[in-house]
Amino acid sequence: MSQDQTTVEDTEHHLELRNLRLDDYDDVRGLMDSVYAKVGGAWPYKNFKAQVTTFSEGQICIEDKGKVVAFAISVIVDYEQFGDKHSYDEITGDAYLTTHDPNGDVLYGVEVIVCPSYRGLRLGRRLYEARKDLCRNLNLKSIMAGGRIPNYANYSSQMSPYEYIEQVKSKDIYDPILTFQLANGFEVKQVMTAYLPEDEDSKGYATLLQWHNIYYEPNSPLLIGGKKSSARIGCIQWQMRYFNNVEELLQQVEYFVDALSDYGCDVALFPEFFNAPLMGLSPNESSIDAIWHLATYTDEILTSVSHLAVSYNITIIAGSMPVVEDDELYNVAYVCKRDGTIESQYKLHPTPHEKKDWIMKGGDSLKTFDTDFGKIGVLICYDVEFPELARVLSEQEMQILFVPFWTDTKNGYLRVRRCAQARAIENECYVAIAGSVGNLPKVDNVDIQYGQTAVFSPSDFAFPHDAIVSETTPNTEMTLIVDLDLDKLTKLQNEGSVRNYLDRRRDLYRVEWIGNR
Repeated sequence: MSQDQTTVEDTEHHLELRNLRLDDYDDVRGLMDSVYAKVGGAWPYKNFKAQVTTFSEGQICIEDKGKVVAFAISVIVDYEQFGDKHSYDEITGDAYLTTHDPNGDVLYGVEVIVCPSYRGLRLGRRLYEARKDLCRNLNLKSIMAGGRIPNYANYSSQMSPYEYIEQVKSKDIYDPILTFQLANGFEVKQVMTAYLPEDEDSKGYATLLQWHNIYYEPNSPLLIGGKKSSARIGCIQWQMRYFNNVEELLQQVEYFVDALSDYGCDVALFPEFFNAPLMGLSPNESSIDAIWHLATYTDEILTSVSHLAVSYNITIIAGSMPVVEDDELYNVAYVCKRDGTIESQYKLHPTPHEKKDWIMKGGDSLKTFDTDFGKIGVLICYDVEFPELARVLSEQEMQILFVPFWTDTKNGYLRVRRCAQARAIENECYVAIAGSVGNLPKVDNVDIQYGQTAVFSPSDFAFPHDAIVSETTPNTEMTLIVDLDLDKLTKLQNEGSVRNYLDRRRDLYRVEWIGNR
């Protein structure tokens, strides 16, 4: 794999969240015909055209490599005109969205469909989160929708719709739609009759669902797709332990990804060489044979981690892993984005140990990564001890610097920590460091670790008094989850007690990247 971004063709998925276009109709029709074969199939093109042209901002889809695989249709309504006793055709204008009112107060969910073969990737959740963002950015009071209860047909002879809904709420019964909607923060306001009379699976009943926008304020600016003002980051303090095979390691990786995703994290940071326990599976005893053996697992691990990023809707910085290219060994960090793309950052400065004992080479490129929660950079362990690198990234408007590290002694750890703190202050950015702990007695030269994961901030009144946002207990496996206010960085640059970025004497000195020429 090259040091440049992996091509879309090389990845399993390349997901893009965007607004629907008229030329997406064939994909939309195929999805609707597949999902709604029992209730009439797809809308005619004239309905779809009316939806996209009437309220283009409200029609959202997820595209995978050029094909729409999930979509959501919405409309803004003045809800008082309809009230709680309405039918689908009434409130959607027979799906033409003739009821759309730009000055309305409620975002009404008209449709959500996910391709059946993609349902394990939680794309429905992603569409619901996009709808919530739309509701907030348009400053609407709530999202409301009529929800089918397609599993009710199996229980209609035993209980009323109300009893069925209560048992779904208590998780005694699973309903493929209602269970999902409840899990995404919607409340059942009431049961509606004859909402979709043709829906035999639901016996014509539907739930009236509501999600409240707690940020609703009159006269807020109308925004769509505005950049995030905060990011929730999760860091894993990884316990080194023996694994019998790569599957066991990936099971542990998924455990942490799942946990951080449940807490709504935008990113999960793993340590440098988090896969090092697999060195113990090398048939040879020498350290150089073990690290080259470890490199044979990298492609498999990377593919699996990228799939987890998509499935759990979280960007994963996969620590770092050894890679062999043209008979040379490199140490590479991978940014596996939740849209399915993969980017890489090579360690530029191997340590003296890595050069001597592993014959490791340094990479020759440095870049920032655009994510949906901000612009980030990645420096692997020793690289953070070279201030020029973070300065180059800072000039590219990096907001968060991620540092996966692996240190064996406390003094080695403190070098990484102190330098990371300095990078946060001098570049007016956040810095997150994540390391491993525990012992690997069967692995030569890497048998002990010392680590403490932490997140650092600039040092000014708007930030913690010691410029430490949060930190873990040393040498204990755990996670660290923090919310970072990105707007504070912009304010600091212009109104801080000191202003490192603005006050830099660019007339006297500069840091210039001369590589890649």
